[in-house]
Amino acid sequence: MKKFAIISSFLILFVLACAVVSKPTMHLNIEKVGSNPNLPTVAIITTGGTIAEKTDPKTGGAVPAVSGKDLVDAVPGLLKIANIQVVQFCDIDSSQMTPEIWYNLSKTVDELLKNPEVKGAVVTHGTDTMAEGSYFLDLSLKSNKPVAFVGAMRDASDLSPDGPANIYNAVLEAASDEAKDFGVTITLNQYINAASDVRKTQTTNVQTFNSGEHGYLGYIAMGKVHKFRERFDRKRVPLPEKLPKVDLLKTFAGDDGRFVRYAVDTGAKGIVVEGVGAGNVNAKVYEAIEYALSKDIPVVIATRVYNGAVYPIYGDKGGGETLQKSGAILAGDLTGPKARLLLMLALPHTKGDFNKLAKYFSN
Repeated sequence: MKKFAIISSFLILFVLACAVVSKPTMHLNIEKVGSNPNLPTVAIITTGGTIAEKTDPKTGGAVPAVSGKDLVDAVPGLLKIANIQVVQFCDIDSSQMTPEIWYNLSKTVDELLKNPEVKGAVVTHGTDTMAEGSYFLDLSLKSNKPVAFVGAMRDASDLSPDGPANIYNAVLEAASDEAKDFGVTITLNQYINAASDVRKTQTTNVQTFNSGEHGYLGYIAMGKVHKFRERFDRKRVPLPEKLPKVDLLKTFAGDDGRFVRYAVDTGAKGIVVEGVGAGNVNAKVYEAIEYALSKDIPVVIATRVYNGAVYPIYGDKGGGETLQKSGAILAGDLTGPKARLLLMLALPHTKGDFNKLAKYFSN
């Protein structure tokens, strides 16, 4: 118990450090590496994750251990493709990330991309919540310059760490003309995924990220970005002054709706429900959703199914059509976690207008 308390204290300190240190200012601590006037400049913003961890010989667990500068120095040939500006934003495992940290990260990345010398940015990030963090920035960044999120499935102590090659490829992408319309991506294991489409699909394998039915944006090989397709419509939502409390709930067989009611009664300003199939819930959950809507709490319906989208097909009590007619908003093909982030960003701009809010979720 004592050991657990010490570890928990360290995690809390890391999260607090990230929240405090990451507050953007006009005087970012930028470490410049390389000064070749014939090469583009790419900003690398480090946040931690497996890519910046090593195995603790005492505990056998991976812990934060590598600085932003160390990450850059570990990539052979990096300064042959770009000059680098390194900003160590924070150093935490991505399981400890919060929307508030991504809020500050978005402002920091925009601040760096204001510099006309910087062609694009790379964000090193843990893979656990990378799909969410990249999507938050894809929605909220003002800049149109390419931003590649990158991480690793193997830490720096591994027999075959994947971090250095991933960083190299992400910098290559950020500096590439072929990627100028990609927006924010997740780029691991040579594959380029749009932030809006990508999911983590395997807990330990290096080939974990893919984009389902939408497919990859491109592939990196032989020092070049090979573009597969155009980026689909990119939603943009300005950062509000404050992020509202939005809860994400997954329904299940026999769900009695009490978690939806609890979210309403404990101050949620919005709720996302991951339904089944094409966006359906049972009768008791439907009644709980009606309770939320009666309190003017918007409810967004996503699906737990990996491929496909939510549609107003079924007209029974809790079917997608019934939910939509009752005032619930259908999330399209967004995952529940991403629908939550979009709802957090959009809510302050809609001021209780559900019709206006629903437009943010339309394709």
